[in-house]
Amino acid sequence: MSSLAVSDDRADTNDRADTKVPAKVIQPAWVRLLHWINAAAMIVMIMSGWQIYNASPLFNFTFSRSITLGGWLGGALLWHFAAMWLLMVNGLIYLILGFVTGRFRRKLLPISPGGVISDTKAALTFKLSHDDLSRYNYVQKLLYAGIIIVGVVIVLSGLSIWKPVQLQWLTALFGGYDIARYVHFICMALIVAFLVIHVALALLVPKSLRAMIIGR
Repeated sequence: MSSLAVSDDRADTNDRADTKVPAKVIQPAWVRLLHWINAAAMIVMIMSGWQIYNASPLFNFTFSRSITLGGWLGGALLWHFAAMWLLMVNGLIYLILGFVTGRFRRKLLPISPGGVISDTKAALTFKLSHDDLSRYNYVQKLLYAGIIIVGVVIVLSGLSIWKPVQLQWLTALFGGYDIARYVHFICMALIVAFLVIHVALALLVPKSLRAMIIGR
């Protein structure tokens, strides 16, 4: 009887070992698809935008041609407008699905100053936990919510620069054409800073990059 009991226990153990627990879906397919399209469109817009900036600099510097796109002002504008429509349509779909599915509410709220300060201190001392990738810490919530707002502002300021006569009410909202250019540039700088931090965090936590590629 004891030998049979041992055999049964081993069989149960083997059965449990053979039973694979399904991996948790962290990033749904629509998030992954829209994320990578946004990333590609944003990179094209930044590089072509730098070439456009070089044609009429706001500050006492220009960007190296090696990191610009378009070759000249006309070529840069073509790339910029093409990526603009892709970014606008893709970004609008992302915003709609984010609100409709409740993803923004679940992932980005609540955000508290105390939580941001606490998690920032933990991040700076390399004590911030990344065990559960399905939950954003307060620093991530602030960054992702902030970049969505910046994305909306850069699109609106870009439209006001592109069509200052047809959209004069929008241009006026930014304080005029010249100020709209500065707003557009500052938003671009914030997006570049976000991308640098985003890529750095992905390299520090490789499983987050894996989740954005295969979802699990």
